[in-house]
Amino acid sequence: MNTEIKQGGCQCGQVTYELSGAPVALYRCHCTECQTASGAAFGMSMWVRVEDFKLTSGVLKTYVRVADSGGQVESSFCEYCGVRIYTQALRLESGYLVLKPGTLSKSDNLKPSADIWLSSKQNWFEPPEDTRHFDGQPLLEALFESHQESGSTVGD
Repeated sequence: MNTEIKQGGCQCGQVTYELSGAPVALYRCHCTECQTASGAAFGMSMWVRVEDFKLTSGVLKTYVRVADSGGQVESSFCEYCGVRIYTQALRLESGYLVLKPGTLSKSDNLKPSADIWLSSKQNWFEPPEDTRHFDGQPLLEALFESHQESGSTVGD
């Protein structure tokens, strides 16, 4: 992704944001939490630097849940339409947000570099050969490496 500013927001338009930097990871997560939260077979996740994300309108509400690891995960969403914008692991002070890339205004060029939690994927889903495959939760470094190696992109 080039460093042009990308726009995004929620379904109702109350929450909008700008993204000024390139993502460091983009993947499909097949864990049961992502299946439930997305209402689909998997969730898409895109790690971005906190300093590259700027909320430009609206107010985000938060919901905190306990992950299987015991850590707390905070989801930030529009208080009106409920669309999740990003999540953060509270015990990780990593400097990253996990943006929901479907909230980008232009998301037609998303190319994930990995599929994670394949041990809980839907039976009908066959992961593409051009992504790295993980049965569970990989180390962050492995996700970042898969993104760099793949040349994974985000549309303009």
